[in-house]
Amino acid sequence: MDEKTQDKVEAAVLEILRGSNVESLTEYKVRTAAADRLGIDLDLPLHKRFVRRLVEDYLKSLAEEEDEKQKGGSRKEGKKKQQRQEEEEQEEDEEKEGEEEEEEEDKGGEGKKEFDDNGDLILCRLSKNRRVTLQEFKGKTLVSIREYYFKDGKELPTSKGMSMTVEQWETFSKSVPAIEDAIKTLGESD
Repeated sequence: MDEKTQDKVEAAVLEILRGSNVESLTEYKVRTAAADRLGIDLDLPLHKRFVRRLVEDYLKSLAEEEDEKQKGGSRKEGKKKQQRQEEEEQEEDEEKEGEEEEEEEDKGGEGKKEFDDNGDLILCRLSKNRRVTLQEFKGKTLVSIREYYFKDGKELPTSKGMSMTVEQWETFSKSVPAIEDAIKTLGESD
């Protein structure tokens, strides 16, 4: 996500948070409302993390403001209250993630989306060590076809592969019928 888009998302998220009852709001609801307002897909892992960080920072600032107001009160009470809020937020996040998974399962049998250790969306596994992923790099969305290897229990990318911008992917996908025809022609000449 580029810096200009991040600024727009941040402004929308903060506006939503300021105008809502924070106790009944979840990060999922905030992200969905911001996506609707801006017409941007915020369901990619990097976008989710960005919105989650904004929400967490906002909630921390509210807790700090509350602590400042309670200077006459006990510090321990303020910390306990903040700890309870954080635990409630974590429970809400876990419930929200469960709801999102159920929603994805309900979408015509699409199944769960799979993400790699870097948070990139795995679109297709071509073989045990090869896959197609959708990732964001330096503000650009890329489709990557790459080989991976295992090290210390993690799948890591090799230099064997390629990444294409969305425009390059569209050009490639339009050429697939011609490629298939060429493959058939070669197969017939054998």
